Amino acid sequence: MVDIYVGPENTHWVLHEKLLCARSKFFAKIFYSDGRETARTKTFGLPDEEDDPFKLFVGWLYSGAVIPPREENDLTPLYELYLMGEKWQIAGLIKDVLDAVRSFYRTTQTYPGLRRVQYMYANTDADSPMRQLLIGSIARMLTLGDGIPTHWDKALRKNGQLAVDLILAIQNFHISEDEVPDFREGPGDIEKEKVKTVEKAEAKQEGKAKDIKAAANGRPSGLTNGVHHEEDDAEEEEDEEEN
Repeated sequence: MVDIYVGPENTHWVLHEKLLCARSKFFAKIFYSDGRETARTKTFGLPDEEDDPFKLFVGWLYSGAVIPPREENDLTPLYELYLMGEKWQIAGLIKDVLDAVRSFYRTTQTYPGLRRVQYMYANTDADSPMRQLLIGSIARMLTLGDGIPTHWDKALRKNGQLAVDLILAIQNFHISEDEVPDFREGPGDIEKEKVKTVEKAEAKQEGKAKDIKAAANGRPSGLTNGVHHEEDDAEEEEDEEEN
């Protein structure tokens, strides 16, 4: 048996050394670093780890399974457990947590929250499988949704890597050409709306220019005693053309 002390409170765990070392090369190096058949030391401290995720780790160690999360709050220690798996290079644990997280979002028909994604990005590297699961899920959400939620819009503007990863994830969908609009053939709805905005701005500027010109001639454009006369404007334009 080996003694493991976890967290700032040094929570004491007594675990079977052979089972622990068989499941984790990280612990095998600690307890059998010199190649001996018996553990060189029987005690090890993990002051930076939290009790709840380590409890999940012990459960996985002895059962070979991860407790499925029933609500969103259950994901917090599960994500921490995943980070333990990456830190300790336990592939089996990593895969089991991935499956549990994936299953939760699928069965609840939800997607990872922004804070979850940002937290995992801050604590993993580009090769992290969890990153791919989360970013792929968000890519699907944005692809099928109408517009980008405000909080995601702000996050993507600040985090270029996150934005790039989303684009790569969408490319990996390998969507058929027939399902993607080709804006080289004609304008889309958003483009049409933007053109209308430009046209309105142009008309507004033309109106202002006309008012300025009329004011320079001594009266407001098209106004006589406060009444608008389009015919007068037309006559003025005809006179200008004749001159």
